[in-house]
Amino acid sequence: MAAVSIRDLDERVRDRLRLRAARNGRSMEAEIRAILSEAVTDAPAVGLGQALLSRFSARGGVELELDGRHEPPRAPDLSS
Repeated sequence: MAAVSIRDLDERVRDRLRLRAARNGRSMEAEIRAILSEAVTDAPAVGLGQALLSRFSARGGVELELDGRHEPPRAPDLSS
């Protein structure tokens, strides 16, 4: 198994890791292993739109009426 050293870790981060590990009944090292393992699991990647939809869909939605475009878009003037 590989060993990893983390240098210049902010003390506040270290303290929060220590508290999180205690809440989960693990050592700091075991907690860091769990965090890293969870972060790199083979869960399918979800785009931002899908993540937002799955997070907020239970709250209901809003139907917006959008005005249709009445004239075609103009081409940009690239001469200047």
